[in-house]
Amino acid sequence: MASGIEHVVVIGAGQAGAQAAYSLRQSGFEGALTLLGDEAYPPYQRPPLSKGYLKGELEADRLFLKPGSYYSDNRIDLVTSAAPVRLDLAARRVEFQAGPALGWDRLVIATGARPRMLTLPGAGLDGVLALRTLADVDQLRPYLTTGARLIVIGGGYIGLEAAAAACRLGVSVTLLEAAPQLLGRVTGPEIADFFLRTHRAAGVNVRLNAVIEGFEGTGRVSTVRLAGGERLDCDVVLVGIGVIPNLELAQQAGLACGAGLIVDRAGRTSHPDVFAAGDLVQRPLVHYGRVGRLESVHNAIEGGKIVAASILGLPPPTEEAPWFWSDQFDVKLQTAGLWTGADQRVVRGDLESGRFAVFYLKEGRILAVDAVNAGPEFLVGKRLAALSARLAPSELADVNLSMKEIGARALG
Repeated sequence: MASGIEHVVVIGAGQAGAQAAYSLRQSGFEGALTLLGDEAYPPYQRPPLSKGYLKGELEADRLFLKPGSYYSDNRIDLVTSAAPVRLDLAARRVEFQAGPALGWDRLVIATGARPRMLTLPGAGLDGVLALRTLADVDQLRPYLTTGARLIVIGGGYIGLEAAAAACRLGVSVTLLEAAPQLLGRVTGPEIADFFLRTHRAAGVNVRLNAVIEGFEGTGRVSTVRLAGGERLDCDVVLVGIGVIPNLELAQQAGLACGAGLIVDRAGRTSHPDVFAAGDLVQRPLVHYGRVGRLESVHNAIEGGKIVAASILGLPPPTEEAPWFWSDQFDVKLQTAGLWTGADQRVVRGDLESGRFAVFYLKEGRILAVDAVNAGPEFLVGKRLAALSARLAPSELADVNLSMKEIGARALG
């Protein structure tokens, strides 16, 4: 048993918490291991929720990260529908609304995040929904029938993916974005304009600079009211305007928090025996010399592995440049790195072709790449971003040079 550690408790059975539990067992931890999830389901993948599962192409059991027998076979005590209400760090106990408290030697907090909802008049009407969990999709999907009218609020990844999936189901989709471009927090104008054209060509009514004043309906939503008095009729509304990290337990326990639950490079919080991973953490972004909060599968998996290694005193895994992806219609967007702070953008390929990449540079060094249906650009770009490689923009833009050649020149 690792340094006398008898019991590890993981709060949160999403991708990060589940990975921490899996990695602990895979790395040889023999003590008691409890994984607490607040949903009724075992750990599952979230990305397909706004894609294949929303379109009815996947059954729920295909989302599960592991078969049910995995947890018993590996002596992971998976407790679903479990919502701790208080952490007593001094006594090393997790407390619940009802039932006995749970003791621990090491604690992992992976409580994730929840959808940010609007506080406008009528926002509480039935049919004003979010999309974060399996249950959310099960609530939304019955509305998505041919000819139904869906209004999506928010032009980020979730909003665009849901709009694309609904459009494929024959739903009439209007997407309202308050900003002057789509994907404003995560990408540059070339990618934003490409997806604007793609959605409009597919029949999505995308409206930028849209200001919403409220929702109307008798019991359930039937109208979205815009500034200036315009009213848009609808059968259902999906709000996709970002998330709020679930920090309440950490804050109640007195752990240091900022934009998220603050952890060091080892995933350790301000308490030496409490660790955290996933969407709720504010972690060092080692490739960029700053801290930040990331929302991605990669961040969750990497964080879970880091936490497990830290608890067991093992060497940490190599940290990759952050990476993300989005599937919309027949387009796969793959992103590596973080583009914030870029002073130059280099387009590789034809923006109109549906296969191209945009590289983001700062002082001649690669920060990030957005690759649209361009796997080699993503794979090589991820390595270039991790190393802050210096490359001439003319080389990056030259499609007569393969990405393999470009990578060889830059990486040696």
